[in-house]
Amino acid sequence: MMAVGKSTMGKIVAKKLGLEFIDTDNKIEKKWSMKIAEIFKQKGEKFFRSEEQKEVLKYLKKTNCVISLGGGAFMNRTIRNNILEDAVSIWLDNNLNILSKRAKWNKKRPLLNKKNNQEIINKLYAEREKIYKLADHRINCEDLNTKEVAKKIIFFYEEQ
Repeated sequence: MMAVGKSTMGKIVAKKLGLEFIDTDNKIEKKWSMKIAEIFKQKGEKFFRSEEQKEVLKYLKKTNCVISLGGGAFMNRTIRNNILEDAVSIWLDNNLNILSKRAKWNKKRPLLNKKNNQEIINKLYAEREKIYKLADHRINCEDLNTKEVAKKIIFFYEEQ
């Protein structure tokens, strides 16, 4: 889900394991020289999802890396099947009120309009939860600090 800390945790874990960190949203932004919100606005969500699939599949071919996906990427069947087949997938889960508070401070989330973020987050979570549950592992981050979350991620990674 958005605002759960995927990029933050990905950077921490990659550094601890001596692996490359890849944030697919950042790669798309660099490729198109636009923020994700601008891509959504100018080219549409369908275009973005197509680009997201290309980028994620490209980086899944790499080894020795930690990849942070956008919150909607795992909803794509092709992306999800490739991840489940070739990678260790970890769902970082958190309290929806916490996610809403975090999302409020970040202006680059195209699916939020800042007026009813809590409702949007609740709806997105309800739609995505059954798919997120397909991940190899789930970490409830609600009462954990970044060090504890990183430790759990590394444990799951190393046990594979």
